[in-house]
Amino acid sequence: MLTIAGVRGRGECVHPPIFVISPPRAGSTLLQRMLGSHEGIFTHPEPHLITPLAYLGYHDRVDAAPYDHVNAAEAIQSFVEGLPAGEQDYLDAVRAYADTMYGRMVSTRPGTRFLDKTPAYALVLPFLTKLYPDASYVVLTRHPLAVFSSYAQSFFHGDWIAAHAYNPVVERYVPAMAAMIRDRPTPLVHVAYERMVSAPEAELERVFAFLGLDNDPDAVNYGKTEMKAGMGDPINVGRHDRPTTSSKEKWALELRDDPAKRALAESMIAKLSDADLEAWGWPRDSVFDPLDNVGDGPAPKPVLNKYTMQRRVMLALRKGVHARPEGVQLLKRVRYYVDVLLRDQL
Repeated sequence: MLTIAGVRGRGECVHPPIFVISPPRAGSTLLQRMLGSHEGIFTHPEPHLITPLAYLGYHDRVDAAPYDHVNAAEAIQSFVEGLPAGEQDYLDAVRAYADTMYGRMVSTRPGTRFLDKTPAYALVLPFLTKLYPDASYVVLTRHPLAVFSSYAQSFFHGDWIAAHAYNPVVERYVPAMAAMIRDRPTPLVHVAYERMVSAPEAELERVFAFLGLDNDPDAVNYGKTEMKAGMGDPINVGRHDRPTTSSKEKWALELRDDPAKRALAESMIAKLSDADLEAWGWPRDSVFDPLDNVGDGPAPKPVLNKYTMQRRVMLALRKGVHARPEGVQLLKRVRYYVDVLLRDQL
């Protein structure tokens, strides 16, 4: 019999996974590094395990796929209707896959719990909380404009217009996560980034208590624990060995002298409901308060490292290719010759 986060056929029974729910560039890698320093937690860079499962056609479906996703969605809906327990049977089957993956990842570390930190999960929370109602959810929020500033600085060389056109992070993530914080479909602990970097020991103690783990005050010194590099966003966390408040209000410095960015920021906030901003921890009447106390420091500069340069090159190439039909055809031709060269026999 399969138990949550267990492994079929191996007799293992581990604890349900831990999910860190956050928008991108909110400090979730920092939180992951600290929690992962605890001997009872094992983690891995952003596995993106759950997101594809949410779009298999029953709970939601992709807009395009290399197969007939419309027929597939209709077929799976019909199939699930015929199962003895309907949706519950379907969730059990999907959970079996995730359980096996999580369980076998931690099989070399008996007694540990797996921590999955994948920001995209914040956009499939109704599915995730149905799939894992007994998991532990650590919900991390940060000032919404700090999130967007970091996103634009990291991946778009500080170009807010281009960043917003590519992904309106604030308008997508704040409502989705605020609904979870407000409605509490499962037990959760809400962590504010600003408090996490200002009082990390106290915040970690609170999170460990929620997880049912002994407190480990030394976990704030995450630099002592190595983590495998992966698809996360290791842009600033690697510069320090423990939390720092140096990035807490950089976004205000960026808006201080840039009317165009300020106008876009006001537009983003205007699209959010009062209830969502309240749940997030930054009510509408205080969301711009940091601008009044920003001081005279220099505005932040775009992050330059190997990771951010790779992202920028890929975004530029993608934009250039899709803007020219001949570019798409050229890439398809190149892919054909690469496939021919890589196959076993010509």
